[in-house]
Amino acid sequence: MIVVATEDFELYHEVVGELRDRDISFTTIEPGQEPPAGATALLHSIEEPQPDTELPVIEAAPDDPRSAIEEVVAVVRDGSGRRVVGIDPGETPGIAVLSGEMVVATYQVPPDDVPDIVREETADAPDPVVRIGDGARLVGARIVEELDSVPVELVDETGTTPYLGTGAGERGMSDILAAVNIARMEGEPIESRDVEPTPGELKRIQERSREHSTENRAIGKALARRVASGELTIEEALHEHRDGS
Repeated sequence: MIVVATEDFELYHEVVGELRDRDISFTTIEPGQEPPAGATALLHSIEEPQPDTELPVIEAAPDDPRSAIEEVVAVVRDGSGRRVVGIDPGETPGIAVLSGEMVVATYQVPPDDVPDIVREETADAPDPVVRIGDGARLVGARIVEELDSVPVELVDETGTTPYLGTGAGERGMSDILAAVNIARMEGEPIESRDVEPTPGELKRIQERSREHSTENRAIGKALARRVASGELTIEEALHEHRDGS
């Protein structure tokens, strides 16, 4: 159980709201008051006096309460809170930030915004790792090239995109869930990516396009190459194929 002890009204409400949203057990006390039995950590404002306690102390900055909440998550997960960022590359990559097994943040942004988000999410983490799916080679290669300050692993993303049933949300949700799955899979450490798709990869994309086509027609290699790079989705490539036929 987390103990919140602060007289900062705004910080208190930010922290308590986040703890409730994440379903983390907590209680509140006045600063200087003895923490209750069963407490695992104490959270207070960094601008207040250091509490006299043997519990692990989490210091929250009034202008950045979220960082303290993520420390809380790591404590709740029994210290197994390694920061892992999973990326499902594509036109608008899905990003999932995990602390241990718990998802603490998600994003879906243009490819050019991905490196800044990764740097922000891993800046204060002691042993972060980024795991990126092996699809959309061109997009993935650009992202990897920008991530020179954190270890990167390439993950086989086969089967990571879940089926979304009725009422499960829009297409972007599947990209984010794929990023979560990618984050949870160990990959091969890399420093750069080969952007040229293999003949086998192009053939698989063409076969997938045939499966998606109502006319049972496959796209050509030029369009398949654009799909491999992340420039087009299968559906967009099929649309261009139909318009060009």
